[in-house]
Formats: sequence, structure tokens, C-alpha cells
Amino acid sequence: MAFMDKIFKKQEDSVDIEEFLNNLDVEEETMVEDADAYVKPISLTGAEDTAMVSDELRKGNIILLNIGDLSKRNAIKLRELVSSIKNTVEEINGDIARISNERILVTPSKVKIIKRKE
Repeated sequence: MAFMDKIFKKQEDSVDIEEFLNNLDVEEETMVEDADAYVKPISLTGAEDTAMVSDELRKGNIILLNIGDLSKRNAIKLRELVSSIKNTVEEINGDIARISNERILVTPSKVKIIKRKE
């Protein structure tokens, strides 16, 4: 039985889940020309980022917005910037939802987010 324990323990030890998960997003940032849309991560730090989000939404891309740093530094500015993004989302008939404490998902028209009811 000790032999079997060593085999299974060795397999568990050889799988570093943190390393595996951290490497999921490590790829060369190249645009594939035949894609209809992209999912783009953007960190929200200032007004210039809201313009970038608006531009990407109008191109039909989905935005994974990182609000972590700004939420810790300046909640008032965060609210202002997210309100601006929300206005753009409403103009283009897109959707917006918070998916974690640090992330907001923003989608273009014809892409809707299923939200949970509370």
C-alpha cells in the first residue's frame, strides 16, 4: 500500500495548480485576424482608460476591466469613471456587470450577461 501512496502522492506533488493557473494567460499578445471579437483586459486608472473601453466596445470587443487599484485609492473617481463607461454601454445597448471585487465585465451590443437575482 505504501507503494501506491507514493505513486499518488508524487502525481499530486508534481501538479502545481498555482503555476498552472498563472500560466493560462501567458501567451504572446498577437491579434488573430480571423477573430470576430476579442476579450481584452484593461486596467481602469483614469479617463483615458474609459475612452479606450468605449473604443473597444464600439469595435465589438468584450472588456475585462480591472478596478482593483482604483477601488483602493479613490472610490469617488472609480464611481465617476464606471458611470461614464456605463453610459457608453447603454448608448450601444451593451451590458456591464461586476464579476468579482476587482473585475467588471463589459460587453458590446448583442452580448448580454446573465446576472443572478438577489
